[in-house]
Amino acid sequence: MTTTGTSSAVGTTSATGTSSTTAPLADARLLGLAHYAARGVLEHVLARHGATFPQQIALRAAVTADAPRTPDELVAEVRASLKADPAGIRADLDALRAKGLLAADGPHLLPTDAGRALLAAVGAEVAPHAARVWGGIPTEDLAAAGRVLALVAERAGKELAALEGRTFALES
Repeated sequence: MTTTGTSSAVGTTSATGTSSTTAPLADARLLGLAHYAARGVLEHVLARHGATFPQQIALRAAVTADAPRTPDELVAEVRASLKADPAGIRADLDALRAKGLLAADGPHLLPTDAGRALLAAVGAEVAPHAARVWGGIPTEDLAAAGRVLALVAERAGKELAALEGRTFALES
């Protein structure tokens, strides 16, 4: 087998000299391209609602929490997901409060009805796009991709933790 071009596709040549290209091998570039393509769809919808991707992640963390979260707890959860700077995450929490999507309740930040409505509206708008993106992919392929992506996330998380001089803990 030989690698063709820079697309990470694997080319094979048969005994008759004809060649074919099979599925590309997964690598960091392909993962990034897939992530940013899907994220682009979501960001397009979020922009119509005046929200950003990191704000949506922070709001979702507050909405899906089992118990009310403090700002520090939300920062830690979002940081584990996005690997983002805590100061930027705090700015996103402040923006969500300013927009009335999160509200302070003592030491906690709680999602407001408007925050829950925003997530519901974005979810409803993104759903048909997601169905077209993910539809028709066999379950076994999704399971294999899920296993590979979980392993990549774990390994990359460990590498980042080592670079930052901290202990790694995989957040689910």
